[in-house]
Amino acid sequence: MITGELKSKVDKIWEIFWTGGITNPLTVIEQFTYLLYIKGLDDREKKREKDNEFLGIEEEGLFPKDKPQLRWSNFSNMGPEEMYRVVSQEVFPFIKNMGGKESVYAKYLKDAVFVIPTASLLSRVVAGINALPDTTSSQEKKDTLGDLYEYLLSKLNTSGTNGQFRTPRHIIDMIVKLMKPTPEDTIVDPSAGSAGFLVSASEYLRENHNDMFHVQGLREHFNKNMFHGFEIDNTMLRIGAMNMMLHDVDHPNISYRDSLSEQNKDSEMYTMVLANPPFKGSLDYDSVSDDLLRVTKTKKTEILFLSLFLRLLKKGGRAAAIVPDGILFAGSNAHKAIRSEIIDNHKLEAVIKMPSGVFKPYAGVSTAILIFTKTGAGGTENIWFYDMKSDGYSLDDKRSPVEENDIPDLVERFENLDRETVRKRTDQSFFVSANEVRENDYDLSINKYKEIEYKEVEYEDPSEILKGIEKYEKEIQDSIEELKELIVGVNNES
Repeated sequence: MITGELKSKVDKIWEIFWTGGITNPLTVIEQFTYLLYIKGLDDREKKREKDNEFLGIEEEGLFPKDKPQLRWSNFSNMGPEEMYRVVSQEVFPFIKNMGGKESVYAKYLKDAVFVIPTASLLSRVVAGINALPDTTSSQEKKDTLGDLYEYLLSKLNTSGTNGQFRTPRHIIDMIVKLMKPTPEDTIVDPSAGSAGFLVSASEYLRENHNDMFHVQGLREHFNKNMFHGFEIDNTMLRIGAMNMMLHDVDHPNISYRDSLSEQNKDSEMYTMVLANPPFKGSLDYDSVSDDLLRVTKTKKTEILFLSLFLRLLKKGGRAAAIVPDGILFAGSNAHKAIRSEIIDNHKLEAVIKMPSGVFKPYAGVSTAILIFTKTGAGGTENIWFYDMKSDGYSLDDKRSPVEENDIPDLVERFENLDRETVRKRTDQSFFVSANEVRENDYDLSINKYKEIEYKEVEYEDPSEILKGIEKYEKEIQDSIEELKELIVGVNNES
């Protein structure tokens, strides 16, 4: 999420678009994002040039050397008319065909259209973007482009109802830290959106496994085969791809695909699933892949996605998924079937209950995180529960930073589960045996197992309490009489 200076500057750019004649919010978002991407390509190229110079490497860059005007750092200093000509007639066609028609860059931007109508408007928007804090440099460790897009989407009336809002970045980072991706992993998000999970995983690997980039095979795997995302919204598809490329993943596998349909044939291809699939949704059976319905026949998307995760994973692969609370305890046959499938036929590791305000201001839905491993042969013995009460932000629509934050404790405890065996049901985290869960109809709600510790409170004898009340009442009456005498005295003197 973005706040303070960045938020006010983005608002100012939004206002520039509107006063300049572009009043469709989706059009504003698209044009704004294209320009951020164009700037990001130049920022990224400058970093590569600096690194190559330091290492003494000669490498062909993204931009042709004989056309310096294509780079943001050059055209952003031109006069309005010249800038408009260069961007509309040279820069935009260039980025749509960069690397050739079959390149990864052209793949995602082939349908992009430049619609900023005047030189004056373009000049003002470019100046506004130049005034933003660093948002597109690949040196930036935060997914600021994604945060910007999330904030822009919040300006749409439909942003909270059509599913086009991102999982809060600190929640994404928390999940990635829990899962600890490795250089050998192949990671997929079947509802990728702006690719927040994939971006966070790439950053985690850079911070914790930087030596992998000195190994040819691992470096190539990172850039070409490690990250996969599916998305059915073309705008989100472009955002996700641009986001990954601006975070130095050269060839992200972000593709247009309805993950739940027969169109998606992927099976046992990935070692890790990171996802926050759509909660609200009900599909016709005809539009759902038959093998997903074999696990549990349902129209509910949140159940179907869990079934999909099991199909996508290789044996030994792990998944971390945000689910609505209903998945944990709802009594329908479909809900029970997916819970028993994960517990009995695979290995459910953890159920993390999150506070209901995590997705505000977009939605107040109560959610949890399920972490499980695909085994095909069971293996669930004890399930770890954690009752997360605060995520470092207020749980109202403002989502202001607060001191209370369970995330560090949660991550530390999950990394040391062997120490959790001594925890009691009255604690914030504890283990529950799989057999006990089965006996409770596969109910995974934490309140089913959490014990509340009642402390005995000793009160005074009622007769003593009554004496105290009488004493205070007498003191009040005496004070009232004194006040009356004072008032009478004052009146007599006057």
